[in-house]
Amino acid sequence: MTVDEQLRDGAQPRSVFAPALRATSIGLLIVITLIAFEAMAVSAALPTAARAVHGLSAFGWAFTGFLVANIVGMVLSGQLSDSSGPRVPLVAGLSCFIVGLVVSGTATTMAQLVAGRVVQGLGGGLIITAVYVVIGQAYPEVLRPKLFAATSSAWVLPSLIGPVVSGALAQHASWRWVFLGLVPFTVVGALLLLPVLRSLHRVELPSRLADPRRLLRALGVAAGVAGLEQAGQHPSPLSAVLAAAGVVALAWGIRPLLPPGTLTVRPGVSAPIAMRGLLAGAFFGIEAIVPLSLTVQHGYGATLAGLPLTCAGSSWAFGSWCQGRVDDARRPGQRVRLIRAGFGFVGLGGLLMAAAAVRDLPGWLAYPAWLLAGLGAGLAMSSVSVLMLKFTNDADRGADSAALQVSDTTAGAITTGLAGVLVAAATRGALSTTAAFVTVDLTMCAVAATGVLLARRARAAG
Repeated sequence: MTVDEQLRDGAQPRSVFAPALRATSIGLLIVITLIAFEAMAVSAALPTAARAVHGLSAFGWAFTGFLVANIVGMVLSGQLSDSSGPRVPLVAGLSCFIVGLVVSGTATTMAQLVAGRVVQGLGGGLIITAVYVVIGQAYPEVLRPKLFAATSSAWVLPSLIGPVVSGALAQHASWRWVFLGLVPFTVVGALLLLPVLRSLHRVELPSRLADPRRLLRALGVAAGVAGLEQAGQHPSPLSAVLAAAGVVALAWGIRPLLPPGTLTVRPGVSAPIAMRGLLAGAFFGIEAIVPLSLTVQHGYGATLAGLPLTCAGSSWAFGSWCQGRVDDARRPGQRVRLIRAGFGFVGLGGLLMAAAAVRDLPGWLAYPAWLLAGLGAGLAMSSVSVLMLKFTNDADRGADSAALQVSDTTAGAITTGLAGVLVAAATRGALSTTAAFVTVDLTMCAVAATGVLLARRARAAG
């Protein structure tokens, strides 16, 4: 009996931990927590790992390789989910993630470490898209906001302790345990999910989007994003050429990967996907420079400069919890208001961060600023995910879930790349550091304000 049949035969569950959904929810939360921990912890351990395998000169490829493979994995997972259901990409993703951890954790050369990161990135991309498809297929609409609230909370503990644990392991034990220590937990999460995946119904409708050429487009997007990231981190005349090539590759690749009407924020499934990009761009474009601006402008140490990010992680979880309590059936317009409020809080946080970036103003403004921004992101991110699953259909659920992730990743890469270019210009003396930080913050405020104005389009088509 499939999960759908269990839900139809029994009373409608009121909790994501109801008997029919308990194993699925626990498995999903374990997997999301592990992905979050890996994302938060690896950055602290990679410098030590690169030095240990004598590969500091290729250090950037550990991140770039992961990013490229991650985008390809998202799109591939969408195609596989639409053609045969989420079981294949999720099992493949979990397998790749485990293999990547082992390859990275046993690396003796930088080439092996980068290869492990590439396999991890592919696995993570396969997993995250398939997770959205599982949520859309296995959970009734009324419970999806609550599950997104739970998955947001799954990021809190890793964001708080991930870098600390990773740094401690790298310093006092071995950097290898940052990778290898996650393997048994990933296996447990996979074992919890496998019985549920077998019970999910197989998609019978052939997907019109199941086209191998989409993988070439995904590679174009990945190459474009990687080019922009590299250009933002290492601005130079050569990187300007790289950035231009990245823009061309990105433009060529991304449009077929998004539903028609995404760029014009058309009501229906396209609007939430577009808004996910706007939100990620605004939030992560500012967050990329929060610690740096506090360090450079006010002389804060690493702990105090990073504390706003911790504040945002906690308020993000709270915002997601708040949206999970909204009854969409009784208050159908509330979801749009949550998205509008979320963009508004991110914009307000950006304004306060712009003030905190001025040396004559107090740096502590960054703490309430990023607390508000995290609250806004929690309200809006989960809400646009809920609406995407509401507006999509069985045939396109995988492709639309992949589009949501691609929109997020691409927009975030563009805005963080812009921030990198402005900061690098400031280090060369082309403009002041105050001007660079304030320009980034106010530009992202404008992106958030655009989201406020367009939030009304987050409604069903027709």
